Amino acid sequence: MKKNACEAVGIKSKSFHLPEESTTEDVLSLINQLNNDSSVHGILLQHPVPAHIDERLLFETINIEKDVDGVTSWGFGKSALNMEAYPSCTPAAIMEVIKHYKIDVKGKHAVVVGRSPILGRPVSNLLLNENATVTICHSYTQNLEKILGQADIVIAAVGKPRFIKGEWLKKGSVVLDAGYNKGNVGDVDFESCQGVVSAITPVPGGVGPVTIAMLLKQTVESAEESGSF
Repeated sequence: MKKNACEAVGIKSKSFHLPEESTTEDVLSLINQLNNDSSVHGILLQHPVPAHIDERLLFETINIEKDVDGVTSWGFGKSALNMEAYPSCTPAAIMEVIKHYKIDVKGKHAVVVGRSPILGRPVSNLLLNENATVTICHSYTQNLEKILGQADIVIAAVGKPRFIKGEWLKKGSVVLDAGYNKGNVGDVDFESCQGVVSAITPVPGGVGPVTIAMLLKQTVESAEESGSF
């Protein structure tokens, strides 16, 4: 889908399919080659990678100017501090949806269900930067249903199909479902939320396409910054 989106808007994309038995060093070599290629403005490591490969080391090797997917710890830190950096694309997409529909997050209680380094944690920081009050929930959280019942805004990023039920949510709350599971369903039980929430993103067709758009947007910005295209 990312490749097709690039073609649709005139961005040249290159795909590198390495054998499963490739080592961390093999992938590092390719990333460094792309880091040094002035015609490349964005590097995307498709993950998860095979278990024998050091995924975090690969992420950290990506040049921050080309980290258009927001996976480096440096980019994460700069985004958290509201400094200039490319945020992770799905959190960026969630914030773009919020902005487009003029959803005021200032002072609102946002509950993020999930704490992954490329979704739950960064979107929490982006919401904090917009003056939301943020609660992060995860697999060890107690009384999840009670916490969700207090939320004005719910970000679902837990990776479990139809996990969040409409009866857990406050009347009139806003739900952004960033999950995608087998069977083309999100992390929220969409049907049970209807009539309870004031707005909800569907799966598929909600946050996902905006995520790809944010990846392309940030790649174009990287190219403009480099001045080499």
